[in-house]
Amino acid sequence: MTLTPELAAAIDRTVDACAADLIALARRIHDNPELRFEEQKASAWLSDFVASRGHEVERGVAGMDTAFRACAGTGEAPCVAVLAEYDALPGIGHACGHNLIAAGAAGAFVAAAAACSAGAAGGRVVLLGTPAEEGGGGKIRMIEAGVFRGVDAAMMFHPFDRDLLAHTTLASTWLTFEFTGKPSHAAIAPHAGRSALTACLDTFRLVDGQRIHFRDGVRVHGFVTDGGQAINIIPERAACEFNVRALDGEELERVQGIVERCARAAAIASDVGVAMRLREGYRDMVNNVTLARCFGVHLAALGRRPKERDDSVGAGSTDMGDVSHVVPSIHPWLAIVSEGAASCHERPFEEAAGSDHAGRTAVLAAKALARTAVEFLTDPALRASVTAEWRRRPGA
Repeated sequence: MTLTPELAAAIDRTVDACAADLIALARRIHDNPELRFEEQKASAWLSDFVASRGHEVERGVAGMDTAFRACAGTGEAPCVAVLAEYDALPGIGHACGHNLIAAGAAGAFVAAAAACSAGAAGGRVVLLGTPAEEGGGGKIRMIEAGVFRGVDAAMMFHPFDRDLLAHTTLASTWLTFEFTGKPSHAAIAPHAGRSALTACLDTFRLVDGQRIHFRDGVRVHGFVTDGGQAINIIPERAACEFNVRALDGEELERVQGIVERCARAAAIASDVGVAMRLREGYRDMVNNVTLARCFGVHLAALGRRPKERDDSVGAGSTDMGDVSHVVPSIHPWLAIVSEGAASCHERPFEEAAGSDHAGRTAVLAAKALARTAVEFLTDPALRASVTAEWRRRPGA
């Protein structure tokens, strides 16, 4: 069965009853930004919020101090997971709005759990506190630890400048290059040295020269992490890091090879050594459109008018993409600013993420997520459609 108006209204009332606390929680996390794997305060505040509503919270999940899990309902199946993120960015705090993701997920769990407790929905709803989305891959560690075993669907929302139900995200990886040359006095005997910095900078130039060969959707960006030791020494050491992104794993692997060749070629040109280090990134997002459209119906009923996709706007990467390759998943985007006013990882977006308006968007997200979770638990036909689409995913 689809969600009845009475059950939807009951879910909304549960969220409304804690809305002020959710907005305050979002603001508190916003004003106390913590980097990946260091989210001690945010994790504790979220856990305390859930515990204060009568739910037992398991902390330190998957060997991560700031990960947590709470469960409600009965039986083993069906099971739906709502995911919270709460880490911040270096220098610009919550410019990705993870404080809002956290509050929205907590509110959604409490409301869906209340529906389960009232007997309106069978199965289980799980809240997963997932650390370190910003480059740490907390969800990947949870996958490896078996946290998603028995989960039939996973969902979260993300702040943005527009409402989108099934926007793509990019597969990604990180490459670090460390160049080693020969030092010499930069004025007395520059000819005697071999510059690691020259090779490092040439890598960027060579990568730029290859961009004409990248497919649409590819992104390669980097920065110098070590540019030398003193101004009057030909640099003996230099290093840089690149993030490579693509629409799928196959193109990611191809472009990664190009970037690696650029670094080797730059090292040969300057007669220096280069050591390469790969850090696995995130997989592309496999949006379950069936479940995303269900979320969209509830979002529309709450007064928003989301698009399914918008090819005019770029895409980032997230470890929710890895989750989407393990269980049917959605990652809708909700506007906290007017379209084009600001976007993720910008200072105006960080300011917006701390506003009451953004807090109210998190409350709205909590309602839509909870409604979608409960409909998934109560509607066998929806679950069957979600599963059928999941089995048809690329690479299945």
